[in-house]
Amino acid sequence: MKILIINGPNLNLIGKREQNIYGSQSFVTYLKKLRNSYPDIQLDYVQTNIEGEIINALQNAGLVYNGIILNAGGYTHTSVSIADAIKSISTKVIEVHISNIFARESFRHTSLIAPVVLGSIIGFGMESYRLAVEGFRIQKSFSDPVL
Repeated sequence: MKILIINGPNLNLIGKREQNIYGSQSFVTYLKKLRNSYPDIQLDYVQTNIEGEIINALQNAGLVYNGIILNAGGYTHTSVSIADAIKSISTKVIEVHISNIFARESFRHTSLIAPVVLGSIIGFGMESYRLAVEGFRIQKSFSDPVL
C-alpha cells in the first residue's frame, strides 16, 4: 500500500510553533517513527505552504497512491480549490488535524474539505496521522472496491 501525507501551510514549523497546541516534536521525527511502525506501507511526505502545490500534489498522487492523508492547515477553512481537487481524483483522502479545530477560534469550525473526504481525524495530536493510516488499513481489509 502506498500512502501520501500532505501537510499544508505552517506545518513545517511543528515542534517550534505553539508547542502548547502542536507539541515539541517535529513532524519529520514523528514520520520516522510512523514509518518504522508500518514497514509494509510506503509512506511518502510532502509539505508546502502554497495552495497550488497542494492541489498539484493531490492531482499527481491521485494517479499512483492508494490513499492520501491531508492536513491542509489553514486552507481547510478557506480553499474551495483544494476541495475541488479532492473531488476530481479517485484516490480517497483522509483529513487530519493535530489540534481539535472545534475547540479553537470559531473561524476554524468550518472545514471546506470535510464533505469531500473519506473521513476526518481531529484532535489526537500527531497520532492523528497514525489513526488515518489505520483508517486506510481498515478500508483495505474490508476489500472496499474504492481503494
